[in-house]
Amino acid sequence: MRSEPHAHPAGQRLAERVLEKTGVDVARCYQCGKCSAGCPLAGEMDYPPSQIMHLLQLLEFPEFAEAALRSHTIWLCLTCEICYCRCPMELDIPKVMDTLRHESLAQNKVNPKARDILAFHRAFLDSVRYTGRLFEMGQVVDYKLRSGHFLQDMLQAPWMFLAGKLHLLPERVRDRALLKRMFAKTLKAKENRP
Repeated sequence: MRSEPHAHPAGQRLAERVLEKTGVDVARCYQCGKCSAGCPLAGEMDYPPSQIMHLLQLLEFPEFAEAALRSHTIWLCLTCEICYCRCPMELDIPKVMDTLRHESLAQNKVNPKARDILAFHRAFLDSVRYTGRLFEMGQVVDYKLRSGHFLQDMLQAPWMFLAGKLHLLPERVRDRALLKRMFAKTLKAKENRP
């Protein structure tokens, strides 16, 4: 007996989970290609946005859903919403990309090329979590440690420091307890998500 295509702990296919989380029915995409034609990063992507949508439409082939989750495209998406504006069906493709990123992380299927993007994202969130706002020097150090790019852009730092763009000490928000509760609530909601 053949197993259910793209079995998930909840028994859902990826397209169904995308619909549940975003309200976007990928089956409505008729592959006009306007999203890909307008995407400023389409030339850098392994699959342009229209192809990601098509991969999600092929429900009977779990390897295509897998390809979408392992793609570099979902990590390159800027969520600039040009694709959304151009879509004649008004499909919110940036929401789909965001959901695919979450799924990719949850299933440990992140594209190796996205390592630096994830390092930057985590460094940014750590900076905000600990200071309440962006602390550029802390973010740079955190990113360098996570990515291993210790010498990249090293010659820029002195000029930025002299121009007042980098500060050695962070400026913190006043109500740190509120900030801590906000992050705790967000993390709890993330854990409780289906």
